[in-house]
Amino acid sequence: MKFENPGDDALRALLKTARTIAVVGLSPQPARPSYRVAQAMQHYGYRIVPVRPLVDEVLGEKAYASLADIPFPVDLVDVFRAAEHVPAIVEQCLALHSMQRPSSTLHHLPAAIWIQEGIVHEAAAREALAGGMTVVMDRCLLKEYVRLKTE
Repeated sequence: MKFENPGDDALRALLKTARTIAVVGLSPQPARPSYRVAQAMQHYGYRIVPVRPLVDEVLGEKAYASLADIPFPVDLVDVFRAAEHVPAIVEQCLALHSMQRPSSTLHHLPAAIWIQEGIVHEAAAREALAGGMTVVMDRCLLKEYVRLKTE
């Protein structure tokens, strides 16, 4: 069974309800696509949470080494990593719902994972779907946001 992205109505609903986006692989370099996409989405009102080891801050937001280190729920995980890293990122997403925080708050499963344009991993996408996540793959978050907002 070949993976299919959600339709436009589902994408619109996702973009309307998601407010906090964890960007895995967000570069601190303004010339990189991850930076430009995250900066634009921040401009459109989304809270951007950088997920990148060895970086303290990107776009004025505290960076976290991994998804598990984020001390609050995120709605959407946007992936800017090579395809071979996607299965581990999906595993991290699916593990979040059962992890306890030191403050005793329960981690929440992100509603969706968005695997950026040019990145494809069918098995990981199916695993995320089976785990209850909405999955978008091989599409640019910013391009889709602009396209759907201007239709």
